[in-house]
Amino acid sequence: METLEPLIKSHPFFKDLDPTHISTLTGCAANKIFAAGTFLTRAGEEANEFYLIRHGLVSIETSIGSGEPFVLQTADDGDIIGWSWLVPPYYWHFDARAEVETRVFVLDGACIRKKCQENNALGYELLKRFAQIMERRLEATRLQLIDVYGKH
Repeated sequence: METLEPLIKSHPFFKDLDPTHISTLTGCAANKIFAAGTFLTRAGEEANEFYLIRHGLVSIETSIGSGEPFVLQTADDGDIIGWSWLVPPYYWHFDARAEVETRVFVLDGACIRKKCQENNALGYELLKRFAQIMERRLEATRLQLIDVYGKH
């Protein structure tokens, strides 16, 4: 029986990650498929995992009043959804919805936090990688706000 390890190793988020870290993370991972329209995350709910998108399209959105959800960004093949599992109190701040059938690796946040406590090198490496994602998403949101409000 083939494990998830070679598939997880091939995901762009884990490029050049130490093989022992890949092995550790694989123990916290599972495959999952979300049907179109299904929520991966809901704002205010507990954030106990994160998602490596293998194939699909996910909108990251927020509700504005009682109107339609506002799409902040979209994520597709090779992207990551979720870092709220990393920062206490571990609650989602946005909704994430599959726009099409979406295949992901789900990584258990509690499992990974425990592994990072046991192996600080793993924790530091993951923190550096998630910080890059946070920076890119914040910059994209900043540019979107400039576009909407027309101020520089």
